[in-house]
Amino acid sequence: MAVFAPLTGRAAIVTGGSRGIGRGIASLFVEAGMRVLLVARDEETARTAVDELRALGGEGEASYLIADIGDPNTGRRLAETALDRYGRIDVLCCNAGIFPQASLREMTASDVDEIVAVNLRGTMLSVAACLPAMEQAGWGRIILTSSITGPITGHAGWSHYGATKAGQLGFMRTAALELAPHGITINAILPGNIATEGLDDVSGDYAGDVERTIPLGRLGTVREVAHAVLFLATEEAAYITGQTIVVDGGQVLPEWPLTPA
Repeated sequence: MAVFAPLTGRAAIVTGGSRGIGRGIASLFVEAGMRVLLVARDEETARTAVDELRALGGEGEASYLIADIGDPNTGRRLAETALDRYGRIDVLCCNAGIFPQASLREMTASDVDEIVAVNLRGTMLSVAACLPAMEQAGWGRIILTSSITGPITGHAGWSHYGATKAGQLGFMRTAALELAPHGITINAILPGNIATEGLDDVSGDYAGDVERTIPLGRLGTVREVAHAVLFLATEEAAYITGQTIVVDGGQVLPEWPLTPA
């Protein structure tokens, strides 16, 4: 007997789906037989990601939409595109996000507006745009990619980023109350330090420094994060809403810096 009810034929939207965690989520969804719309800004990267997902075979399928989540019209576009191609929206993964670095002394109004537009406003408008289809079906799963930075921890230079990630959780908890009567759940994953392409943009031996603070002794993988998302997308997660799952290898647990064993 299968542990989980099959997801074959379900339609999902994954924003920021061409790279990193989003690509890992999309890959696992396709392997589960789902039809996935990747939303990304770069067409070459999106095309490559979809080609690789299609090569997985099986019953799942993938396509892409080129759009900027920071554009207030993108929520409407991604909902319309998913309905046009797949006829339904079962799962929405609000994963797109940016993390430019800026100290408080350097931060400008434009810096704040840009990150809020993508990380917070983009999430809210994407959810709102997908609600009619989910309400009509009486079923839906919404999963947000937040972070440990902001909701649990802080990191110098990312105060505006942390604010948007904490803001996502404030939005999620109230949205959960509005969505529950319609059979729609909304939850969030809070990744710690995950091995993605984004680490290439961080200066110094960031990965090595961080690994020494993680009880499990390594960075996480995108697939490990994706498995948490996949669970929240299942029928079996129906009684979980407004909640968070931290995927960080135990990084937030130590009261004092770790010492070598």
